[in-house]
Amino acid sequence: MMLSDDKITHTTHMLLKGLMEKGLIILKEDDSLLRREIKRTIINELKFGEEIDAEVKKKLQSYTKKLIEGSPEWEILYRKFFEEEDAKKGRR
Repeated sequence: MMLSDDKITHTTHMLLKGLMEKGLIILKEDDSLLRREIKRTIINELKFGEEIDAEVKKKLQSYTKKLIEGSPEWEILYRKFFEEEDAKKGRR
């Protein structure tokens, strides 16, 4: 599920504010470039997760034994396949 632009913008502001309050980053200039980069990264990560989600669901639907989405068996396999796809793409 994709987050709205407003929610992503809010998350970006909160993340940046938290990093600054903890002294993990110190900005010498306007923070708009950094905010845009954080927002772009969040959007890319969400899209990447959605792509993996679609691949995993397609794989689960191809089983001859029909699995009920949300069932314990489905959840276990979903998690397993999601992690495998994530690793295949070099992210874990």
